[in-house]
Amino acid sequence: MYDIIIIGGGCAGLTAGIYAKEANKSVLILEKMGAGGQLNNIFNVTNYPGFESVNGYELAEKMHLQATRLGAEIKNEEVTQVDFSKDIKIVKTNYNEYMSKNVIIATGASARKLNVYDEENFYGRGLSYCATCDGNLFKNKTVAVVGGGNTSIDDCLYLSNIAKKIYLIHRREVFTANEKELNKVKALGKNDGVVEIKSNMIVTKLFGDNVLKQIELTNTKTNTKETIDVDGLFVAIGRKPDTELFEGMLEFTNEGFIKTNENMETSINGVYAVGDVRNTNLRQIITACADGAIAVSNIVKKK
Repeated sequence: MYDIIIIGGGCAGLTAGIYAKEANKSVLILEKMGAGGQLNNIFNVTNYPGFESVNGYELAEKMHLQATRLGAEIKNEEVTQVDFSKDIKIVKTNYNEYMSKNVIIATGASARKLNVYDEENFYGRGLSYCATCDGNLFKNKTVAVVGGGNTSIDDCLYLSNIAKKIYLIHRREVFTANEKELNKVKALGKNDGVVEIKSNMIVTKLFGDNVLKQIELTNTKTNTKETIDVDGLFVAIGRKPDTELFEGMLEFTNEGFIKTNENMETSINGVYAVGDVRNTNLRQIITACADGAIAVSNIVKKK
């Protein structure tokens, strides 16, 4: 029996674990992949207080070490089933069954797909959803990045040190990314032509035999089509909340995020949701960490 079980070991889950141990609570963090979650895939974090610039993996490792040194129990197990119907919550994994008085859901969100034909077949053969994971495979090659937010811009900046040519493809003219970082990408296009921005374009087809060779772009305004040669395609068009496990139990928004109040409480007493998986106006490392701290603080107050 634990005081708190945390499902997900990203920055929100790890922060919750740290705060739980600081409050002398027994805590178990269940993470199916490596501790740190999405943070491991971020090349350069520039907006986390205290670090002018830090690699995402390094920041995740610091959080992980802090949690374990405080005594948080972390297990690499995938949660397969939960029962929130009673005061004592049951969490089942592919290996064990655990019980807890409180559960914090910190499952995050996964990459959204292009939803074009043969997308699954080209994954790992030129198509990737993580530039920092796979970018080094495309040294001195031509790649494309799809998206208009901070992730796509960060991907472009990272790839500019690796690839010889980058196409930045966005379905609109206006970007939602941080303007300062966006201007860096635009400067790369003006100064040496490394980046070429293709606005009002979406990817509609993928071509290649064993590996990706070309992509078809369709103009969202004129419906005209264009085919460009690429060695790699990096998709950064947002994330889908990982909530399938909790369908039919908790209240969701229309977009599929878990509804919470300001204390991170869900529609079930004793169940909390933190980080990218919940309804929030901003999904950043610092807000995910804050969510974890708030959830534990509320649990401690309730006793």
